Amino acid sequence: MIQISQELLKLFASKYIWWKTPEEAAAMPGRVIAQVMNIGDYADVQALAAQVGDAVLRDVLMHAEAGQFNERSWAYWHYRLGLSSVDHVPPLPVRKFS
Repeated sequence: MIQISQELLKLFASKYIWWKTPEEAAAMPGRVIAQVMNIGDYADVQALAAQVGDAVLRDVLMHAEAGQFNERSWAYWHYRLGLSSVDHVPPLPVRKFS
């Protein structure tokens, strides 16, 4: 279970998931967190990291779906969270069709 204040979650949802209502987006905290990690401004990323901690950020990154991160953010977060070295970042998630 992701621990984040509903107030902060809805604030991030309204700012970074503009295609849904804050209440709809807040029902998927991992998605909101991934969106802030991907396109958030510096202040929001710092507030998010302070609120949820690195363990939650790692979990969101490890369970990311295809399209949730761009290459730059993917590499940054793997390096920042100690999941890989600069030259050994795993590939971005891809969609799999069965």
